[in-house]
Amino acid sequence: MNNLRRIDLNLLVTLHALLVEKHISRAALRLHKSQPAVSHALAHLRKLFDDPLLIRRSGKLELTSRAAELMQPLTDALGQLGTLLDPPQFDPTRAQRVFRLAMSDYGARVVLPGLVRTLRTIAPGVELVVSQASREAMLADVIDGEIDMAMGVFPSRAPDELRMRTLFVEHFACLADASTLPETGMLDREAWLARPHVLVAMRAGADNEIDRTLGREGMRRRIAVLLPHWGVANELIAGTDLILTVARRSLGAIGSDPRVRVFDLPFPIEPFDFKLIWHQRREGDPAYNWLRQVIMRVVSDRWPADE
Repeated sequence: MNNLRRIDLNLLVTLHALLVEKHISRAALRLHKSQPAVSHALAHLRKLFDDPLLIRRSGKLELTSRAAELMQPLTDALGQLGTLLDPPQFDPTRAQRVFRLAMSDYGARVVLPGLVRTLRTIAPGVELVVSQASREAMLADVIDGEIDMAMGVFPSRAPDELRMRTLFVEHFACLADASTLPETGMLDREAWLARPHVLVAMRAGADNEIDRTLGREGMRRRIAVLLPHWGVANELIAGTDLILTVARRSLGAIGSDPRVRVFDLPFPIEPFDFKLIWHQRREGDPAYNWLRQVIMRVVSDRWPADE
C-alpha cells in the first residue's frame, strides 16, 4: 500500500509505454514527452519496483522477468481506467499522433498517395514514419513494437499475436516496349522466355512467385537486370527488348505511355494477397483502429475489388 501511494497514474502510463516500446525515445514519442522526462521516470520506477525493468542486451532493451509479469495486469488495469475515464473515441481532426508504418516500394506506390492525401485532409496533426524492410523483418518489427502496422505479402499463417486483413488480391502483368511486340500486343510463352527480363527483388537469389512457377514446369528465364526498386523498373523498358513482369497495380498509369504496352502473362500464375498486419496489443487503441479503417477505405476506393 505504501508503494501505491507513491505511484500516480501518469507514472503507470509511462511504465506501460516503456514496456510496450522497449525503447526510451519511442516511449517519449508515444507519450508526447521529452526523452529526459521518460528517462527520469524510468529511474523512479526502478526504485519503486526494486528492479531494473529494462536491461540492455545486444544493443537493445529487453524486459526483465519482473517487467514481463507486470505487462498484462498493467495493460488490463489501464484499459479499464481508460474505459472509465475517457470516452472510447478518437478525434482525427484534433489528434497529434505519430504512426510508424512499414511497406515495400510496391506497397508505398499503391497505398501511400491516397493515404497521405486523405490524412492531410481529415487528420492534419497525424504524422507518418514509413520504413522498408523484408517481409520477415516487418513481421519481427510488428511483434517487437518497432512499427505499428505493416503492409505486404505475408504467409497465410502468422504468429498468434498478430492480426491480418487482406487489402486486395493482386495479379501479375507484363510490360514491354510496344514496338517489340506483335500486332496482338501479346507474347506466347516461347517468345516471352526468349526475351531478357527485369527482376525486382530485395537481393540476388530471392525467391519469387514467377520463377517458382517456371521452375515447377522445368523452365527458366534469363534475368538481364536485377534491382530492388519497383518504381524505376517501369522506366527501364521503353527503347529496349526487356520484359518486366510485376504486380499489375505497380504499373499504375504507365499504360498511357504510347511507347510501352501492358499485357497478360502467357502462362497461368497464382495471384497473391496484399495484407495489412498489426499486433493484438494495438486493438484496444481507438487511434490505431481508426487508422486501419482509413487504410482499408483508401485502398478500397483506389483499387476496387474487381481490378
